Amino acid sequence: MTATVLTTERLILRQIEADDLDAHMTLFNTPAVMAHLGGVQPRDVIAAKHAASRASFAAHGFGFMFAEERTSGEIVAHCGLRHVAHCGLRHVAHPLAPNPDDFEIGWVVRADRWRMGYAHEAMRAVIGWGFAVHHAPQIVAITIATNIGSWRLMEKLGMTRRENLDFADPAAGVTQIQYAITRDQWESQP
Repeated sequence: MTATVLTTERLILRQIEADDLDAHMTLFNTPAVMAHLGGVQPRDVIAAKHAASRASFAAHGFGFMFAEERTSGEIVAHCGLRHVAHCGLRHVAHPLAPNPDDFEIGWVVRADRWRMGYAHEAMRAVIGWGFAVHHAPQIVAITIATNIGSWRLMEKLGMTRRENLDFADPAAGVTQIQYAITRDQWESQP
């Protein structure tokens, strides 16, 4: 049975199950979806991410999830609140990030569901959950400057650019930029 974590008007956010790998590979591990995330990844890399998310939920009660459309039951997004399950000291997953203790959110949406507002809807639920249930003092999101859609969504979520948290990623040949929001900022939004 699939464990529902959050629901929104159009989505059910649920834990990743053992048999979800094929769906992930088909729906999200595509050149279009992974264009700003290091490109298509081998099956073992995605399997390791699934295992880490399942372990994070078991240990901490949060992690990355799948979002399903309530009307169709189809998986349309992969999103969540990050914690590296095998290293209890880091919440931000990137090893070069200068703020390893912050909680990090992330998302990808299936290409045929882009520009439908699913990422915004899911991430509003995830941020609220991160603050209310997991008592995060601050939540960050990481992207690259050329991923305009991603940082525009961060701004729409009320997050602000934090240049002091940017870091070089020599392996990818880019600078990773960060946006952040505190619990007080989140709660003061209309």
